Amino acid sequence: MEGGIRSTANYVPLSPISFLERAAVVYADRASVVYGATSYTWKQTRDRCLRLASALSALGVSRGDVVAVLAANIPAMYELHFGVPMAGAVLCTLNTRHDSAMVSTLLKHSESKVLFVDSHLFDIVQGALKLLAESSAKLPTIIIISDMTDSDGALLGGVDRSTILEYDTLLRDASPNFQIQWPIDECDPISINYTSGTTSRPKGVIYSHRGGYLNAIATILLNDITTMPVYLWTVPMFHCNGWCLPWGIAAQGGTNICLRNVTAKAIFDSIYLHKVTHLGGAPTILNMIINAPIAECKPLAGRVGMMTGAAPPPPHVMSKMEELGFHVTHAYGLTETYGPATVCTWKPEWDALPLEERARLKARQGLHHIGMEEVDVKDPATMKSLPADGETIGEVMFRGNTVMNGYYKDLKATREAMSGGWYHSGDLGVRQPDGYIQLKDRSKDIIISGGENISSIEVESVLFSHPAVLEAAVVARPDDYWGETPCAFIKLKDGVSVTTEDIIKFCRARLPHYMAPRTVVFEDLPKTSTGKTQKFLLREKAKAMGTMFRKGGSKL
Repeated sequence: MEGGIRSTANYVPLSPISFLERAAVVYADRASVVYGATSYTWKQTRDRCLRLASALSALGVSRGDVVAVLAANIPAMYELHFGVPMAGAVLCTLNTRHDSAMVSTLLKHSESKVLFVDSHLFDIVQGALKLLAESSAKLPTIIIISDMTDSDGALLGGVDRSTILEYDTLLRDASPNFQIQWPIDECDPISINYTSGTTSRPKGVIYSHRGGYLNAIATILLNDITTMPVYLWTVPMFHCNGWCLPWGIAAQGGTNICLRNVTAKAIFDSIYLHKVTHLGGAPTILNMIINAPIAECKPLAGRVGMMTGAAPPPPHVMSKMEELGFHVTHAYGLTETYGPATVCTWKPEWDALPLEERARLKARQGLHHIGMEEVDVKDPATMKSLPADGETIGEVMFRGNTVMNGYYKDLKATREAMSGGWYHSGDLGVRQPDGYIQLKDRSKDIIISGGENISSIEVESVLFSHPAVLEAAVVARPDDYWGETPCAFIKLKDGVSVTTEDIIKFCRARLPHYMAPRTVVFEDLPKTSTGKTQKFLLREKAKAMGTMFRKGGSKL
């Protein structure tokens, strides 16, 4: 329109860094991060993040370089979410459940220039560095984040501390007068989040400053996170950047309660001690809470909101959470959508329904949040929207500003995932008559266990490497504790014999613990006329077994 212009007066690239800048002024002396006896204010957190950015710059990190971190939910992990992008670099958070082989693969693929490592996880990194050296890959600069209780250095496996860089020393010696490297374009990358991470073809999901900004705002709104909340970190910050809430809590001037080890006792104690208002987690965390011993439970002093996602939580779990006084919000999304992308928005008229019916409604995935333009259930062949009849199954697809930039170093996979102008989730679902989405299955056989994605193909490849295995198929078995766990159906070679324990031990020696099957069934696999395994029949068997194990779940 005539007369309109774009200038620095009316356009600034969106970046969640701005949330910290504002919080340091508006909430300067309020607690920002609490970890045990350690506490920082928002003014101090900004100072520490600027020092971190300055230190990275001094180490030669420049715009676009990747900086990785392997750490639990500790203060340094929170600070890295701001300090790394302040330096113009890209944050790559690694799953703390990965083994050395996986960490090595992801460090090599991401070409991380620097790696921050929690002292509790240093042994994993030592193994990863050895593998990197053997492959002649360039090694990243290692910076140790010493646990505040680790005064004798025992966690570092006898490493001479004079030969390594330490996080707190690095910050102490760095300048707080650092010029923030704001994004040149708001679509510049802010982080890389790896999906389930098959070792043969890692998929690094690229987040932008714009997407992080918008999803942070959307997530605090969908979870009713109001001004100055107290947020308990039970969602791993390595997972989808903690659903973008390291940035979102700063936007609201909240207090981040860091928690290294998530247990029911720690959750109830933290809620009681810090007057926690919000937390989140996969159904695993909900199960942990509802199955807590009475001696560990403490009454809730006020309203505690909890956002959950991953595998749809069973209605009975939702019911028990409500009985305990938690207000549960069910969200759904993927790494490729910055975490939460839809929310089962609650309607007041549902309050009068029986508890079980309320739980059933709340377990649905709902509709897109305000940061996502649209979610739909489509026929992937024709790209036509399917009827909202609660029966016609199609693929769940997304379109909007909180869909990833793409997969790092994989343009082919990016184009496939976004063909037709929509992001193809690979999840199968229906649209109910009221418009809400409900998941039914996963077209790519991904198993979601404790909030972590497990590729059935990767587990099957390990099973096939066992000398006694002729055929193998892995599907999800419902589990009240983990949500889902891998269930392996195996046909053995003639004349050989192995036990369930042998198979599980074999897999755990070659995979991260959580990826190994927890259930093994020895039988012939059902096949189609063309020789393909009929996995839908195996899923039905696994579902029946899940019902048998309903009491207690598997906590292996």
